[in-house]
Amino acid sequence: MVNHTTRVAVIGGGLGGLTAAIALTRIAGAHVTVFEQARGLGDVGAGVTVAPNGQRVLDKLGVLEQVKRAGATPDGHGVYQDAMGNVVAEAAWEDSAKRYQNVGMYRPDLVDVLSREVAPDTIRLGHRLTSIQTLDTGVRLEFENGVHDEFDAVVGADGIHSVVRDSLMQTPDPVYSGFIAFRGVLDAALLPDDWPMISQVWMGEGKHFMCYPLQQRKLFNYVGFVPSDRPLKETWSAPGDVSELAAEFAGEKWDPKLRHFIQLIDQTFWWGLYDHEPLTNWSRGRVTLLGDAAHTMLPHAGQGVNQAIEDSITLAFFLREAEDADEIAEAFKRYTAVRMQRTAILQNSSRRSGSQFDAQNEFEDIEKRDADLRAGRDFRRSVLFDFDAVAAAEKALKRFRRI
Repeated sequence: MVNHTTRVAVIGGGLGGLTAAIALTRIAGAHVTVFEQARGLGDVGAGVTVAPNGQRVLDKLGVLEQVKRAGATPDGHGVYQDAMGNVVAEAAWEDSAKRYQNVGMYRPDLVDVLSREVAPDTIRLGHRLTSIQTLDTGVRLEFENGVHDEFDAVVGADGIHSVVRDSLMQTPDPVYSGFIAFRGVLDAALLPDDWPMISQVWMGEGKHFMCYPLQQRKLFNYVGFVPSDRPLKETWSAPGDVSELAAEFAGEKWDPKLRHFIQLIDQTFWWGLYDHEPLTNWSRGRVTLLGDAAHTMLPHAGQGVNQAIEDSITLAFFLREAEDADEIAEAFKRYTAVRMQRTAILQNSSRRSGSQFDAQNEFEDIEKRDADLRAGRDFRRSVLFDFDAVAAAEKALKRFRRI
């Protein structure tokens, strides 16, 4: 079993990296150091959904209540609507047992909650990784600022542009979805008093718009997904033009309530939507990947952050099984084997969901699309929200022990 003398470097201080640090410390008992290239911890000021499957992990790690206090729980199910606001289907926003319900989180708030659970002296800011060298005794890291150190293991949680991933393999070309997203937050006080405190999606004209509450309902997250032939480089955000966003959802074919919402927006960011084809391997020796670095996916299933959370606790359970530093490579190999299938399925599911919302490909028939959305609610709940990453890891561990 690894212990506090086993040194693990987590590259990336985002949501996945911080969750990994918590899990590896509390479950595996490792001594974890987080390296973040930015000068401060933070994230683009937009929203993210912590789904029931992610909450189940955070509950195990002892941080769920802090997350819920900082976030916003909706009044009930979300809704999918046509362009004029007519309800097409309800969205599943809870697990079957009704124990966990989606929580809307302002991304900077979630970073703050998670970072408070990590010892401050174990987070190194302003450290941009430049080199990884595998040694007989561990892994040597070098950073742009001249710092270098050696660790027993390295976890790459450094996102779609992962330096760690590039050190392991020939990186596949990113796949542009053909869409960009305008995103940001709106002061909820600006909305009408009767504005629904739920997730809403409007769909029409090959595009869609989504909003839901954050920060104890003080803010509303919004995202407008529109087709574009001018992709911004792989999820990097840039200031957007609010008038351009408004023009995309203008006209009498769109719900007046949606147009009013957009009129209240004074700032927006936009980013190009990319993903990767599923990788065939995440690990080599004592180096492994986690979150977007391992399985970049489109946001349409709301599972990017939640899959990083599932990765984190699975990795921690397997690392805990390593009897000594020499067994870390085998622990990483087993972690990869357990996680790859689920994340590959969800990468493809996220693409499919985008096609649904925008009536593309097999969903060009709107009646068929709408029927599929209605039928898919229970499937989404059982496959996504009821999944227990802790139970899955424990089951896999028993199987590997028999082997």
